[in-house]
Amino acid sequence: MTLQFQTAPSPNFDARRGPPDMLVLHYTGMQTAEEAIARLCDAEARVSAHYVVDEDGTLYALVPEERRAWHAGKGVWQGETDCNAASIGIEIVNPGHEWGYRDFPDVQIDAVIALIADIRSRWTIPDDRIIGHSDLAPDRKEDPGERFPWKRLAGEGHGLWFEPAPERVAALGEPLRPGDAGLGATVLSAGLHKLGYGVEPRGEFDEPLRLAVTAFQRHWRPGRVDGVADGETRARLVGLLQLARLTAVDGMA
Repeated sequence: MTLQFQTAPSPNFDARRGPPDMLVLHYTGMQTAEEAIARLCDAEARVSAHYVVDEDGTLYALVPEERRAWHAGKGVWQGETDCNAASIGIEIVNPGHEWGYRDFPDVQIDAVIALIADIRSRWTIPDDRIIGHSDLAPDRKEDPGERFPWKRLAGEGHGLWFEPAPERVAALGEPLRPGDAGLGATVLSAGLHKLGYGVEPRGEFDEPLRLAVTAFQRHWRPGRVDGVADGETRARLVGLLQLARLTAVDGMA
């Protein structure tokens, strides 16, 4: 399938240090697509992305994939602290939490899936490195948020998804909450760190851990986004870690 792009060249990019191996999905968080594209192409704004996907499925190309766009900002995923250098950024038109967050139209998600498949035909991007902006920067970002259909994306072969059996959820016992301390907080923070979050393993359910749990829920447990690590949240994390390990093994085969 050959994709058709509208061109909207942005001057906001610089050189990469190597080939991209990560995809970061955003929502535009502005009232219109035109407003978002204008900002991403404004030299004074010093922000950009490689692509914009409008609600009607129109694709806009802003920065060549071989260049480092300025979309991710400060953050970390799987130890990578210069996520702009490692990633391709896709802005998905949606007003976001500030301007009337809404579901993403099917035609828009169809275009996102086709774009991701096209990108992955050129670059080696593992499933556990297809993430949201909030995953790498949980302290300051919410996008693309809990309404983005990550499950559908994974069902099309892009990204990870796991739904635990009820008995697996029940086996994990009482929720872990902010302010808790001990082994449970250590295991939780270590698991999130292993998946990719920038939280450091420690025995306190502190504010950085609450933010990481919230970001995890926005991506992998969207039915409940409250920063409390209940049994389902933790069971999904365990399952995703197992999937990520299996995917890595398959990739080496």
